[in-house]
Amino acid sequence: MKRSFYIFFAFVFGLSTYSVSWGANPSPFPPNVTFTTRALTPFAIEGLTMDATGNFYTTGRQPDTAKKCPVWRINPANGSRVTVGFIQNSPACNPSGITFNSIGDLFIADAASGGIVWKVTPDPNGCASDDSTNPACSTIPNGTAFATGVPGTNGLAFDTNGNLWTGDGTTGQGRVWKITGSGANCAPASLVNCEEVFRIQPMRNSTSLGGDLAGDGVGRQARTYPPGTNSTTVNNPVTPPLPAGVTLNATNTQVTFTPQGGQDLVANGVAFNRAGVLFVLDTARGAIWKAEFDSAGNLTSKTNCDTTFTANTLCLENVLVAHPLLEGADGFVLDQAGNFWVDANERNAVVVFATTGEVIEIFRSPLDPATQLRNTGPLEFPTSPFISGKTLCTSNSDGNRRDNSPNTAGEITPAGPNRGKISCMDQDLNIPGMPLPVQ
Repeated sequence: MKRSFYIFFAFVFGLSTYSVSWGANPSPFPPNVTFTTRALTPFAIEGLTMDATGNFYTTGRQPDTAKKCPVWRINPANGSRVTVGFIQNSPACNPSGITFNSIGDLFIADAASGGIVWKVTPDPNGCASDDSTNPACSTIPNGTAFATGVPGTNGLAFDTNGNLWTGDGTTGQGRVWKITGSGANCAPASLVNCEEVFRIQPMRNSTSLGGDLAGDGVGRQARTYPPGTNSTTVNNPVTPPLPAGVTLNATNTQVTFTPQGGQDLVANGVAFNRAGVLFVLDTARGAIWKAEFDSAGNLTSKTNCDTTFTANTLCLENVLVAHPLLEGADGFVLDQAGNFWVDANERNAVVVFATTGEVIEIFRSPLDPATQLRNTGPLEFPTSPFISGKTLCTSNSDGNRRDNSPNTAGEITPAGPNRGKISCMDQDLNIPGMPLPVQ
């Protein structure tokens, strides 16, 4: 006879409990997980959200700056898409986070043009083209700037009062803003309808060192190298082309592997739980920070523990979890029990930080038997997970880092470097996602 165990989570992350039948499986998380591609896009994507009927929404990074960047609604059953809005693309758009508000408007974080958060009211029908110059798309709405002066804006989340929160992404300074209304300007000299509430401690803060070491003062910086050692001797002549980040000396006898830039991103994805605690993903540390507030909305988490950083910088005691499995943590989403589902992009993995305090790897792209690399998929630098009901899906941006390097394998780049894809877990979650819209 099949036995069912009913477990009640009285977790610290929220105000309510959630019961789930585990059946014969002694874990609330599905075993033997697999992923399947649900949609391929002609342009690169990063952010992902879904509506109540399970449609995907994301923004394509149109490489032709003479044309606008499309906001798509994508059918999860067959991958067909329509364009429901456009955002400006001059200079090149760089959309990442995307989310709905309570009345169905989309908000899109775009790090281009000094940082803009776009507001788009999706067209209910859309046009069957990705091209903003196509006459069939002439009635499709353009996004309006909800907030400007938000450099590096990346993840987005609404609180229960309708304020929009975002972090500064790859700028590496760790700023987290609260945007309180339309027409916001988050530039320090302006601050209209916007407040820099706190900062995540950056990886480094000194600019006194020159050249390649600029900024490597207080703190540390994790750097990414292409495959190989720092230098090696090779036979002359060397046949080009050389991989990115690889150079030869004057006599073509020694190869030097140059770092492909440091990982400075500390304020990435943002999300609230039911208790109003704000969580921020720290990509560089593989960590999740928490920020708590009083009933009036004032920050109560401890700040100003290290005078080398700004006074509003969170103390390290506000790190909720840091773990090697979370390295490269990008987007995340909470389920109704308060478990964090995290895209560990640099490991091509999906990881859960559970209410029990455990960090559990749910899936990681397998080794290619020929190359022993993990860059062939099905995950190809996953960036933004989302849960609709019991379905977990993620966008993939095919970044050329760590487990996804070189990114010339898999489904995305071989057919064109501007593509993107959305993949979903084939198994249902035992615990559903938060009710929509997620706030």
